[in-house]
Amino acid sequence: MRERFVIHLPAVAGDLAGAVRLARVVARWSGVLASADPGGTTVSAEDAQGVRHRVFCDLRMVGGRRCLRRADHDGPCSRVTGRYASP
Repeated sequence: MRERFVIHLPAVAGDLAGAVRLARVVARWSGVLASADPGGTTVSAEDAQGVRHRVFCDLRMVGGRRCLRRADHDGPCSRVTGRYASP
């Protein structure tokens, strides 16, 4: 297996909900890059960076693609996000 490196890009938000919203936007945008893995996006408090909160569900669906709904979503996984996602 070849060596891999992870890029950490700090961004600041006033609370966990705001951090998750910002992370979702940045992750979706980065999805246009072949080397990006938006499904692995997490957020943490600045002084507790070892405690991470997942942003996306990220489970594999039929065909190998990943679910793009919120990490704690109800109902079935989906490639559709936001208000258009199934309940």
